[in-house]
Amino acid sequence: MTTDNQPISIHQQLVALLNQEGASYRLMQHPTAGKCEDVSLLRGTALGQGAKALVCKIKGQGVKQHVLAVLSAEKQADLTQVAHYFSASKASLASPLEVDTLTRCVFGAIPPFSFHPELKLIADPYLFENYDEIAFNAGSLESSIILRSEDYLRIARPTLVTFHRQG
Repeated sequence: MTTDNQPISIHQQLVALLNQEGASYRLMQHPTAGKCEDVSLLRGTALGQGAKALVCKIKGQGVKQHVLAVLSAEKQADLTQVAHYFSASKASLASPLEVDTLTRCVFGAIPPFSFHPELKLIADPYLFENYDEIAFNAGSLESSIILRSEDYLRIARPTLVTFHRQG
């Protein structure tokens, strides 16, 4: 989709998808914030409600896959568990170029939705078990969406995989 020969932004694509699917959400604009803690204060949400989206590269044992791994902003990812889920030997964060190619977003602005066919979506269930609403940057460092967890699960349909660090 394009407007005036410009590709539709991820922000526009995301809002259109949520509207099309009848999601219950709030869109908010705010100053740029680089850390999860700072943006949660700007949103007025709990840190744990933040849906942190990490683009990972999974490889080894015949596997080569990119994954968008979503987890609560109050948790740290255990990439070994992500690799294990895909029967691979290694998982690492993708390069800035890979992130841009697969998400069309900068680090920190990636929403927990995959709009690229080569980017598999997984999400840690802790986020949805503990929060009725999730919050995330909506393709921009200055724009956030607060969305009902049940709407996220219904629309994005991530594969649920526990991969947060324990303890």
